[in-house]
Amino acid sequence: MSNKRFKDAVCRTWLKKETKNKAEKDGKTYYFCSPACKEKFEKDMEKYLKLAG
Repeated sequence: MSNKRFKDAVCRTWLKKETKNKAEKDGKTYYFCSPACKEKFEKDMEKYLKLAG
């Protein structure tokens, strides 16, 4: 079993597994806890990518 975790780039929640709520940018996949977080990310990717560091 994988211990890999993913951090939601919008609300910063740690996710225990990949979710269907995802987006790609520059070859990297970002996972989200909800469709609402995914939508916020897609509307302002640059803002959330800066926050994610």
